[in-house]
This record gives sequence, structure tokens and C-alpha cells, in this order.
Amino acid sequence: MTTPTLYGLTKCSTCVKARNWLQERGVDAAFVDYRDHPLPAADLLKWSTELGGWEKLVNRASMTWRNLPEDRKAAASDEQWQALIAEFPALVRRPLAVWPDGSVTVGFTEKKYLERLGG
Repeated sequence: MTTPTLYGLTKCSTCVKARNWLQERGVDAAFVDYRDHPLPAADLLKWSTELGGWEKLVNRASMTWRNLPEDRKAAASDEQWQALIAEFPALVRRPLAVWPDGSVTVGFTEKKYLERLGG
């Protein structure tokens, strides 16, 4: 992979901002809307591990999370987290970026993206 891949939602304002920011700097990033193309369970597990846990991958401030019943918020295993995200893809923090070196970040800040691009 020579370009970053962003995963998110097409109409998410933060995803749009990140995509525009990259485009303005001549970075050709692929974009995958994970409602149209669900994230593979194996990738979710790999990314949650790299980020330091499911808590870093899942957006607990989202309306989707807040509207979940309490028992659904108590996922205790990788399989439970994977099933929850499969059912509610909007739980994944966005954008989720997979960089050319294989590393993963969530969210968008200019500072973080500049660091990843070596600037």
C-alpha cells in the first residue's frame, strides 16, 4: 500500500474534512464507507490491538453508543465487540486511517496527519 486508506461514513463531516485536507496536499487516499463495505472481523481485531483496545476503536460519545441498551455496552470478548460493530458500524471512530506503513489512527487532526505524512 502506497497511499492511506480511510474508513468511515461518506456523510460524516470529520471524514469529509480529512479527505479534503489530504486532497489539498496532493495525497491520493482511498476511502471506504463501512456501511456499504463492512469491516472484516479480523481487521477490527488487528486494529483494536494496535490502538490499545476496543475502547480506542469504538466511539463511546456517539449517539449510536448512547442509544445502546446497557447490556450491549458490556462487551467482554473480541467476538462480542466484533458482533456489536457488525450490527452497528457507526460505532467505529472516524475516520479510521490505515497508513502506508500499516499503522492505524482514528479521528482527524491536522497535526496527527502531518506527522503521519512526515511533515
